[in-house]
Amino acid sequence: MTEKPHPAVADVRRAVRDLLHDVQPDGRIAVAVSGGADSLALAAAAAHVGRKSGLKVTGLIVDHRLQPGSAETSARAAEQLAALGLDDVRVLPVTVDGKGGLEAAARRARYAALRAAADSWVLLGHTRDDQAETVLLGLGRGSGPRSIAGMRPLDHPWGRPLLTIPRATTQAACQALGITPWQDPHNADPRFTRVRLRHEVLPLLDDVLQGGVAAALARTAAQLRDDLAALDDLAVEAHDRASTGDELHVAELTPLPPALRRRVLRTWLTRVGVPELTDAHLRATDGLLSDWHGQRGIALPGGLVARRAHGRLTCTRLNS
Repeated sequence: MTEKPHPAVADVRRAVRDLLHDVQPDGRIAVAVSGGADSLALAAAAAHVGRKSGLKVTGLIVDHRLQPGSAETSARAAEQLAALGLDDVRVLPVTVDGKGGLEAAARRARYAALRAAADSWVLLGHTRDDQAETVLLGLGRGSGPRSIAGMRPLDHPWGRPLLTIPRATTQAACQALGITPWQDPHNADPRFTRVRLRHEVLPLLDDVLQGGVAAALARTAAQLRDDLAALDDLAVEAHDRASTGDELHVAELTPLPPALRRRVLRTWLTRVGVPELTDAHLRATDGLLSDWHGQRGIALPGGLVARRAHGRLTCTRLNS
């Protein structure tokens, strides 16, 4: 009789199986691995599921080169992945620089390296706790419903099978499998916003609200994603009705509710090439519909300007 796996191991494997059933990968997947408990538990589960279903599983380890001994840490993670039975393991050294602070720069470098290295789905070890932190960040920054909706389970090429799995489960899975995770010193450094959310804010909220905050925030994100998906579908239909080439017919847009109208404008402005679009840009452009009194055009990033004339919205170069 086959011995049943530890419940935590079974939970992680089930989450990976469920996600892969939804995406039907073409014979191969990759797993991003930091060496921490979340990504190692994910890699172990992916290797198990891969063997059962005939999938080739590649482990991708990004070496950010931000700490002394990072190469040795990456090499150790590679050895662990090989012992777990992954078909291929690669270490991806990156250079972290650019605007936005260390966290943002490291994230950009990491995702760029993973995207370049993989030609199929890349599984990421974000857990329910990570989702809760993301939702809190969105709330605190006033970033709107799309940010509060958190991370999506499927966002090609990224797959996040563990968004319903608490971090304690991945830690228990590693312990049951005899895997020793790496403890990233940055995960205890209070200079980073997420660290303070993890160790100060969420425990305080759990204390005040008598527990269950991470799960509640993750549920809120899932509910918002459903609402956003419905609104996005309606916005695509409204955009198709209103658009003629690169122009929008005002008469088709003015009757729409503001939330739907601004989604149409976001789709339109993105398609005509406006970069780094913000909520302020959207609301200003929406004023050409909701508060029209013959005003001049709205200056937008990329040297573009949105104008209303003859019952249509246009977006052209500033000097054209």
